[in-house]
Amino acid sequence: MRLPLTAIILVLLAALITVPNAHAVMPEEVLKDSVLETRAREISQDLRCLVCQNQSIDDSNASLAKDLRVIVRERLTAGDSNEQVFDYLVSRYGNYVLLKPPLQTDTFLLWASPFLILLIALSVATLYLRRRPELETSDGIDPDEMALTNEMKED
Repeated sequence: MRLPLTAIILVLLAALITVPNAHAVMPEEVLKDSVLETRAREISQDLRCLVCQNQSIDDSNASLAKDLRVIVRERLTAGDSNEQVFDYLVSRYGNYVLLKPPLQTDTFLLWASPFLILLIALSVATLYLRRRPELETSDGIDPDEMALTNEMKED
């Protein structure tokens, strides 16, 4: 049995998606306390790299991401809770530093934009379909031609 090429490509893509991301955390950043390091990794997965934008700071090689990872580890070492670390970073960088920002008045447009784009696309499609010229008869034959054809059959 031979698989079609598209099926093979889909299987390969699925395999790539399930491969875990390579972390950009450098060995010198790793904390000796494994509990704190685990917390730092959990926090880092929820923070956006401000340079890469859709990548967590844990996965980014950008220097700003490294700086943020260091800040997270410093705050945890100082005894901050996870929430205190998030609050500290949000106070410095705003909600944009969070990969999943909360729904608030300042992030409403961010959350609503996919729905607005869909609404605009549906409106454009509706206008296009309404302004499209009407099709001829369902058979695609002009009524005058149909009458002429009927006259020819009678002769």
